[in-house]
Amino acid sequence: MKIRIRWTISLIVLLCSCKSLKDSWDNLNLFPVSQDVELGKQVNLEISNNQKDFPKVSEQGNEELYQYVRGVVHKILYNGSIDYAKDFAWQLTLINDIKTQNAFATPGGYIYVYTGLLKFLDSEDQLAGVLGHEIAHASLRHSTKQLSKMVGLQVLSDAALGNQETVKQVATAIIGLSFSRAHETQADSMSVIYLCPTEYNAAGASGFFKKIQGQPTQPEWLSTHPNPNNRIQNIDGKFKSLGCKGRETYVERYQKMKLLLDKIAPANGTNDTKTLPNSNPNQNKPGNTNKDKMGKTAPTNQGNGQDPHKKIEKPK
Repeated sequence: MKIRIRWTISLIVLLCSCKSLKDSWDNLNLFPVSQDVELGKQVNLEISNNQKDFPKVSEQGNEELYQYVRGVVHKILYNGSIDYAKDFAWQLTLINDIKTQNAFATPGGYIYVYTGLLKFLDSEDQLAGVLGHEIAHASLRHSTKQLSKMVGLQVLSDAALGNQETVKQVATAIIGLSFSRAHETQADSMSVIYLCPTEYNAAGASGFFKKIQGQPTQPEWLSTHPNPNNRIQNIDGKFKSLGCKGRETYVERYQKMKLLLDKIAPANGTNDTKTLPNSNPNQNKPGNTNKDKMGKTAPTNQGNGQDPHKKIEKPK
């Protein structure tokens, strides 16, 4: 009996140790934060130059649409819960692809939202929930944590320095990246945490997955993600445990926004996305941009006086 008890205890200790090691491995990131910023710039440039696969919605003529989506991003960014809210670019690009119900964010806070996702969702809180999830992936540095294990630090460093072949390789990997179950669950939870201080229904991402479940054909990307039903339970459970007070869904104004999608002209290859302000929302209004000599938006961190090559420390 004593031998059996000792064996059981040893097994429990071993399993706990394995879980601890797995958690440590999932969260290991030897890639410096300052290079997340540089890598994000390079990947963003690669995507911007690939109009065939990523046709941008032109800002000109669609100012109201961009302002609307940026407004949702602003509410999430300035709630005080997001790491590197003032250090990453948080630049928004809308991709003119009505068939794709997706969004993603790169290292350094470059956010891409497909018009197909905007058309698919029913309310503003659902959009906020999805954006919160993608912002969490960027702020928690899930991409570089995963890629450093997949391709190695040297490849990521070369890409951050602008090696074009490597940038293409890394950009492709980021766009098609399947995060670990732990990272997806964490991003879902952080979406609720980010929205909890706002007036939104903080479980907005749950509404997205509920609608996905009701579709006869689910998006291809969902096949590599955790089960939607489990994610709904996790998101709703987090919402209840935090006691979030917000209940706004803003269905009516979201439906008005969706009408703007029908006015989008075909992509013309221009590069006119604007950078979200990265300091105080009262000091910077949507539409204020930093432009280089070519008239293109230059992703910078002047709003907080940061040198982009300086090592960035996580806020205390």
